[in-house]
Amino acid sequence: MATLRELKGRIGSVASSEKITGAMKMISSAKMHRAEADLRRQLPYRRQIESIIGNLLTADAEFSSPLTEAREVRRVGIVVLGSDDGLCGGYNINIFKDLLGRLRECREKWGEDVDFTIFTVGRKIHKAVAKLVDPHITVAYDETVNSKSGYDAIKAFAAGLSEKFLGGQIDEVKLLYMNFQSVSRQRLRYEQYLPVDAASFSAEGVKARCRPCIFEPDAATIFRSVLPMFLLSVMQEVFTENRASEQAARIMAMQSANDNAKNLLEQLQLEYNKLRQQSITTELLDIIGGQVKN
Repeated sequence: MATLRELKGRIGSVASSEKITGAMKMISSAKMHRAEADLRRQLPYRRQIESIIGNLLTADAEFSSPLTEAREVRRVGIVVLGSDDGLCGGYNINIFKDLLGRLRECREKWGEDVDFTIFTVGRKIHKAVAKLVDPHITVAYDETVNSKSGYDAIKAFAAGLSEKFLGGQIDEVKLLYMNFQSVSRQRLRYEQYLPVDAASFSAEGVKARCRPCIFEPDAATIFRSVLPMFLLSVMQEVFTENRASEQAARIMAMQSANDNAKNLLEQLQLEYNKLRQQSITTELLDIIGGQVKN
């Protein structure tokens, strides 16, 4: 049975843990709100790019770009975004498990001989993916690109993927990341990045916002110039979504840890009070017993 001193020490440790998890939750909350604000700031730019492409599609012109050319898929690139830091629950584990399922899907679709290059963003997800042992899987990790990367690093990363696609090193590029919806809700998203499916811009929702325009020098040239800008905006949004989702997952993990610490603290406090009461009762009985003998 624990002594009063031991219980007091445990109560102090748990109380400290509760304060730490509470502080970490507040920090993660601030970071998440900052990422949310970044997403809102990026939205007008993304919409403007889509509007320009929608206007181009309404023009009577032929469009072609090396970034939209589909070819036989023998080499697949998958960009997997996770976290650089821990204490975010099952965030990275869920992404890794989904990745394994996507690899199986690709092999069912294109055959067992398809080669994969997995581009990992985040130390924790890289650590998990690096354990895959398969002759058809290559893991590419750039330490200069992480979940906290800014505009310049993201731009260089997106340009590198485009160069690999245009050079024939990769036939298709997919993105796997957590889509941020709310603090308690993040969903895995798996979408195509390259080649760009131009048909996706012909949706009525995009065209409805467009007006007749005069293009200079010509619509096809503008289309080829705007497409890389669109790809960069997509990559920026994906990185920001990942950042917001990571912090949201960490908030939930810290909330759970904080709740557990509170429950444990209550139990220890109750046990401490009972033991203290027993100790006081024993001392009183000893005093009364001594007086009776005298």
